[in-house]
Amino acid sequence: MSPHGTVAGSAAPVHRPELPRVLSLIDVVGILVGSVIGSGIFIVPATIAAEVQSPLLMLTVWVVGGVLSFFGALAFAELGAAYPSAGGMYVYLREAYGPLIAFLFGWTLFLVIDSGAVATLAMAFASKYLPYFVPLTWVQIKIVALVFVALLVGVNYVGVRYGATLQNILTAIKFAAILAVVGAVFVFADGQPRNYVEPAWQGTPMGLVGAFGVALVASLWAYKGWEAVSFSAGEVKMPQRVLPLGLLGGTALIIVLYLATNLAYLWVFSTTEIAGSSRIASDAMNVALGPIGAGFIALAILFSMFGAANGNILTAPRVFFAMARDGLFFKRLANVHERFLTPHVSIVALGIWAAVLSVSGTFEQLATYVVFGQWIFFGLTVGAVIVLRKKQPNVTRPYRTWGYPVTPLVFIAAALYISFNTLFTQPWNALAGLLIIGSGIPAYLFWRHKA
Repeated sequence: MSPHGTVAGSAAPVHRPELPRVLSLIDVVGILVGSVIGSGIFIVPATIAAEVQSPLLMLTVWVVGGVLSFFGALAFAELGAAYPSAGGMYVYLREAYGPLIAFLFGWTLFLVIDSGAVATLAMAFASKYLPYFVPLTWVQIKIVALVFVALLVGVNYVGVRYGATLQNILTAIKFAAILAVVGAVFVFADGQPRNYVEPAWQGTPMGLVGAFGVALVASLWAYKGWEAVSFSAGEVKMPQRVLPLGLLGGTALIIVLYLATNLAYLWVFSTTEIAGSSRIASDAMNVALGPIGAGFIALAILFSMFGAANGNILTAPRVFFAMARDGLFFKRLANVHERFLTPHVSIVALGIWAAVLSVSGTFEQLATYVVFGQWIFFGLTVGAVIVLRKKQPNVTRPYRTWGYPVTPLVFIAAALYISFNTLFTQPWNALAGLLIIGSGIPAYLFWRHKA
């Protein structure tokens, strides 16, 4: 079958159920915020504080990371409004650079990026935070991780509306939890205002450049996830308006939340103390409310991980669905459930592979391998704004990127920096990542030949 719904050699149209446009602005914001806020804001501040040492530099890193993410969202808003189809980044890459680059992105997303993210969240949920409340054996941890994945697959299988509603509920819970942390720290903890200005950076200017770069990469990891909402563009109502508003509003909300949380951490701890804490949110709540605060944070992180994983399962299968409809992936992944109107086979396929990665224990190493490639794809996608304005000038663009071409170019420069920084500091990981991405070339040739 061709991607246009006709059987090869026949002009007779074949009816195929389509994905319904049921996602509202609230859903788009819920998907974005819920996908971004996983465990990053509870872990990354220690890494950033250890690198830059100064509180003013620490806050600057979060601001710069947020601005860069916002610049990326500006570009995605233009692309999403102009090409509001299921698959998001895959579609933009295909239109700008052709099917091979787009396929390699989707291949890596399936093989490692989002499947690995779900596996990581499932195992962290079962092995690191659930045992705070219920002791588990290693076998039980594996079972919980599998149930975690199966439950989310089941919810999203029976309807995008169910998956989005669950995402909205989980996002509201984690949003309220972060506000509770900030409020509790400022109201109940004895703060030290000098923590906001002391100490100053003690190293050399060149040392600062390197430390700031490492810290910035960590902050961008905590901000990552805003791009996922583009994958579900084919199910968004009035996408020309809702996608830009959701992308920009959701990203701006994340920036405010992250800055408020870091200000709360600094209210009770110096950067030295933050750098030495492996559970900074729990430590801050312990200062404010005692042991009950630490338990609250563990519960909040469980909800946060559940929501982040649901965001992956809600959005990523739309990429595999789009690939299959182009004839570049397993044909059945293009199926839409006749009753539930979901890409059910794609959802199940992602769940099965994520479960395999969870049980095998290979997901964490695989994730480190593809950081290099992820940011290449991010840079290429934002660059697609420039390419497509020249390549397809007649396409209607209801929204145009603010600050064009400066904002896309700044984001592209940041993506290149992260990729090359990984290449030079972790060359073997970068090489492994390139091999994983490159493994998609023979797969592409196979499906291209069959199409």
